[in-house]
Amino acid sequence: MVMSWIWTGMVLASILCALIGGSGGALAAAALQGAQAGVGLAISMAGAICLWSGVGKLMEAVGITDRLSRLTRPILGRVFPSTRSDPALARNLSANVCANLLGLGNAATPMGIQAAKRMRRGDTATGELCRLVVLNTASIQLIPTNVAAVRSALGCQRPFDILLPVWITSFLSAGLGVAAAWMLERTGRK
Repeated sequence: MVMSWIWTGMVLASILCALIGGSGGALAAAALQGAQAGVGLAISMAGAICLWSGVGKLMEAVGITDRLSRLTRPILGRVFPSTRSDPALARNLSANVCANLLGLGNAATPMGIQAAKRMRRGDTATGELCRLVVLNTASIQLIPTNVAAVRSALGCQRPFDILLPVWITSFLSAGLGVAAAWMLERTGRK
């Protein structure tokens, strides 16, 4: 709610400044151009999202997600202990983590939501749920597919030349986020 007011205030201040500065026509042209670019970007992104969402459904249908779940069980079992006793949670988390590793945040969202629903305990966020939110927010991306799709749609000749910075920042942000969530859980702040 507060962010809505902040954004509204920023837009109104921008319009007011443009009108006072005599560049209202340029503002209107830029707004229309930005809207057109936004629609074009959304359409180009939709293709990548549809493709990888479909691949995720196929992987689930042929049992690849179950195999990935077994492969990731040792790591997920340490970060999310309840996956040891809940195979459906382990499957959802594994699919979510694998999709995030491929940089498919939008395709990972449905599995993350299903995992979060299984982790929820009443109205209280558990430590595991907080770690899931942190890992999804600061996901480790080995292949930043969505970012590369955006860069390609905007005319970049080498959309994957950002790999090293993405690896460094995603590992650092995810590691620090999970460490902070664990530390806060152990000190009793929830």
